[in-house]
Amino acid sequence: MLDRLFSPQTIAVIGASKTIGKVGYDIMSNLVKSGFKGPVIPVNSAGGELFGLKVYPHITEYPDPVDLVVIAVPAELVPAAAREAVRKKAGAIVVVASGFKESGLQGRELEEELTAICRQGGVRLLGPNCLGIINTAIRLNASFSRRIPQPGHLAIFSQSGALCTAMMDIADEREMGVSIAISIGNKADINEVDVLATLAGDDETKVIVGYLEDISDGDKFVKAAEEASSRKPVVILKAGTTSAGARAAAIHTGVPVGKDTAYGAAFKRAGICRADSFEALFDYATALALQPTPRGNRVLIITNSGGSGTMAADAAEKSGLVVSRLTDGLTASLRDKLPLAACINNPIDISADAEPRHYATVIASALADGSIDAILVVLAPQYMNEPAATVRAILAQLDDTVPILASFLGGSDVMPSRKELAAAGLPFYDSPERAAGALKAMYEYGVWKRRPARHVVRFPVNRRRVERIITRRQRTGRLRLGEVKSKDILKAYGFNIMQGRLTTSLEEAVEIARSIGFPVAMKIVSPSIVQKSDLGGVRLNLGSSQEVADAFDLMMLRINKHAPNAIIEGVYVEKMAEKGLEVIIGMTRDPQFGPMLMFGLGGIFVEVMKDVTFHLAPITENEAVQMLKSTRSYKLLEGKRGLKEVDISAIAVALQRISQLTTDFPQVVELDINPLIVGEVGNDPVVADARMTFARPLTGV
Repeated sequence: MLDRLFSPQTIAVIGASKTIGKVGYDIMSNLVKSGFKGPVIPVNSAGGELFGLKVYPHITEYPDPVDLVVIAVPAELVPAAAREAVRKKAGAIVVVASGFKESGLQGRELEEELTAICRQGGVRLLGPNCLGIINTAIRLNASFSRRIPQPGHLAIFSQSGALCTAMMDIADEREMGVSIAISIGNKADINEVDVLATLAGDDETKVIVGYLEDISDGDKFVKAAEEASSRKPVVILKAGTTSAGARAAAIHTGVPVGKDTAYGAAFKRAGICRADSFEALFDYATALALQPTPRGNRVLIITNSGGSGTMAADAAEKSGLVVSRLTDGLTASLRDKLPLAACINNPIDISADAEPRHYATVIASALADGSIDAILVVLAPQYMNEPAATVRAILAQLDDTVPILASFLGGSDVMPSRKELAAAGLPFYDSPERAAGALKAMYEYGVWKRRPARHVVRFPVNRRRVERIITRRQRTGRLRLGEVKSKDILKAYGFNIMQGRLTTSLEEAVEIARSIGFPVAMKIVSPSIVQKSDLGGVRLNLGSSQEVADAFDLMMLRINKHAPNAIIEGVYVEKMAEKGLEVIIGMTRDPQFGPMLMFGLGGIFVEVMKDVTFHLAPITENEAVQMLKSTRSYKLLEGKRGLKEVDISAIAVALQRISQLTTDFPQVVELDINPLIVGEVGNDPVVADARMTFARPLTGV
């Protein structure tokens, strides 16, 4: 627990200063002006008095216990100050100075010294290189921020001190009060995991908003975020998503940044609403803080302009929401209550001369009908409109079952109504696109909240067979597995592998083909050749002994010509699988989050459209199905566009088996099944080709 950081009874400031403009002065000023009720102890070797308080030359001279110590001295003096705080048995230390690991090798060594002092003394450390902490519930402002936020229910945490200040500024602008604001800086000790765990249990916090550039411990983060998200919405902006951004984040924090795909998978698993821009961060947070979570994705659009209604409909559909048809009952009800010029469809265009009561009528009727899950009101300024009165009419219809968002277009003509919206607690947006994005975030969070309890299925498998293969390979240093051995492992984990054998002679190839039955496939097996097809190393649908013999000779001729130095282990002769839909499943082990599963359809869907989806292992049956549904090409699995429906549940099982294999064996760092041939319901998918890579053992195996 971090009670002595978040809710201290006593605070000391080492480096308290009488000089206006110095950090030590600003922190003392904030503590006094915020009205903190407990003792505030300024510490400075010069002694004297500051803000009417006695200044102690050393913290150890203060006679009573101290919970929180804020250190506001230059970086090189911080370790000595930290030692004094440890001797005083402080509960937590905040270090605001920069000049640590973000500044280079010397700063990194200084930070390591500081961290060791705190750990050995049993003191929790916030920072260094941070803004500090604010807790409005107890009037605590132990930071050097010039902004003191209004009390409220939005918690803010940020890896960047400057952005923490900016986030508080936006919260004030949107009339959203802040419960806690904390800057975690370099995260030498206290990090996002600690903060999420604390904020999850904070009664004053209703929504958590965060900015991160890296994550310290992927597994712990996912667990803490999942627990927090189950209690309240968590909205996070993860920076460093491009190669340039990742380099900048590494320079800023001194920490290498992981793959963005892995972050996306981790956020999805943990129920985090991921914002892709600073603007979206508060768009989502505002909606989640002020309105109920929608039960579904059916949205009703109400407008006074056909053009703005069309924009809103486009935005909603692009966001994955459904602009559903009105029920007959709702249509009939509205026809008697709206102007003749009104277009009673969805969007509902009340017409340019819409009166405030008309908006109220539509909202009330829609809520009574019960056929919609969210309402978006779009108002474009017209000469005859009454924006302020319209706002009051909308507010009178708010309830706690269906979220209502507003998008008032224009500038000064609607500005008074925007302020009224913010003060009344109704989310408003400059454009329908931003409003639709917020509704999408709300809907996805609701889906996550309603998800079934996580139950990871364990399949009966032959672990010992896999252990022997991995041990042998790691001993010999042959860490890349080709098709034959990869299929051997997959078979041990319950995958359907067609009958086949490896051979080095033409005669034996013919004999194998006869014994397993025609048609057969033949593939060259070589650690030197990755793209076998490009060199003529794959032949399919061979229907006779003569075709097998001819294919063997031609294959060897082509390989000798195009890859004369390749190591050839032989030719794999395998029974041909039935035709079906080709999909790709695989796994890449992320250094922070562990095994990351991948799914996509074969061919252009992966190579050109990049239509792939990812999820962290271990995966449940429901998560595997949702993983498939998240692809744009999912309709092809359902049998749309002239194709037969394939066994979707069998693909989900395959993903679960890969999940089990890669969680059972952390030595597997990459796995690729390409393709997995999937047939109709009741037919087991067939592994047509596969590859794996093992990690190099840290010590001799």
